[in-house]
Amino acid sequence: MINSNPETQLGAIQRARDLLKGQELLVLTGAGISTDSGIPDYRGAGRVEKHPLTFDEFMGSRANQARYWARSYVGWSRVALAEPNLGHFALAEAEQLGMVQKIITQNVDGLHQRSGSKSVLELHGRLDRVLCSGCGDILSRNELDARISFLNPDVYQDQNVEYTPDGDAEVEVGKNFRVPDCGQCGAHFKPDVVFFGEQVPMTRVLEAQSAVDVAQAVLVAGTSLTVNSGLRLIKRAQKRGIPIVIVNLGETRGDQMATLKIHGSTSELLKEILF
Repeated sequence: MINSNPETQLGAIQRARDLLKGQELLVLTGAGISTDSGIPDYRGAGRVEKHPLTFDEFMGSRANQARYWARSYVGWSRVALAEPNLGHFALAEAEQLGMVQKIITQNVDGLHQRSGSKSVLELHGRLDRVLCSGCGDILSRNELDARISFLNPDVYQDQNVEYTPDGDAEVEVGKNFRVPDCGQCGAHFKPDVVFFGEQVPMTRVLEAQSAVDVAQAVLVAGTSLTVNSGLRLIKRAQKRGIPIVIVNLGETRGDQMATLKIHGSTSELLKEILF
């Protein structure tokens, strides 16, 4: 791991440039790239690790669904109002110049697209879409929030609370909180995201694997690689023997597989590395 010594940091940045220059680059990002946009991560330095609802907990309990939507109704504004930061813009510019071939993100905030990136695979889905668990009807998040507001006029979104990266908020959920159901089939709604314990859709898995198989180098930005869906891609890249550069604040599960690991902020370092 590269330490904070300026000379060592500069040397690591130059080596990263050398490893990635002229390569068809695949980028894998995680929550750490969005922290400077005001969206907290789950495992960042100094944070108490959070344990959100699992897929089975959400799907199997009406009370858990009410808890999720009540907390998310308050917390969604943090994601909806977030703006891309310098790290997002650096990757978008690199894509426009033909340097980045694809971004695979574990984030659900949509900030890569808002910064101008086009070739983005959202491995875990995105929060601004809602699905019916029965008929598959799709709603925008704004439409669902309007329904929640109608059913729960006394719930306010401007509470001073702690937020999590998945648009959740640490709020108490009243027993009378009402959750809207699908008007087509009566089933409950689910955010269009992959919950902890839920399988990533196979179409996305295959697309991600294909992207690794054609890449000439991989840049990992802002993820601890704790979630296996991302770690498996790095293992696949390692088996191919292509360069792997990791930029992250803190250790990752892929550090031993990396050609180069740089400890630092993605918003500060990505432009220096890419340009």
